[in-house]
Amino acid sequence: MRVSFMVLNFLVVIFAISVAAQESFESDTIKTSAGDLKITFIGHGTLIFTFMGKIIHVDPYSKLADYAKLPKADLILLTHDHLDHLDIKALNPVRTQKTSVVLTQACAKQVEGGIVMNKKDNKDIEIRIRNMR
Repeated sequence: MRVSFMVLNFLVVIFAISVAAQESFESDTIKTSAGDLKITFIGHGTLIFTFMGKIIHVDPYSKLADYAKLPKADLILLTHDHLDHLDIKALNPVRTQKTSVVLTQACAKQVEGGIVMNKKDNKDIEIRIRNMR
């Protein structure tokens, strides 16, 4: 009985540590002539850019973070259709009606309303950026 209680306590502590670690991500800020660009590394190929008051999510992946706790996206970039880059469970909590989603043709088969870009494409994506100064 005592051993099972100790094992249970151990598992609770490990779970609490993993949840706490999940919400503290490494970030770096780069000074630019237009203002600071904050890059937050979530894990694997998953990033969040914060620039001029806008939030850009790159390949959100639910195994790395609780996206319900992260800021809503102005723009989401989906690089390809592997589960660790295209995760609907992570995409839905940060996507709003105003969020632009830029994706590949393969991703467009799973995500409605995105802007498809192919190799060598150049497209203007309108997200309103206001000067924060």
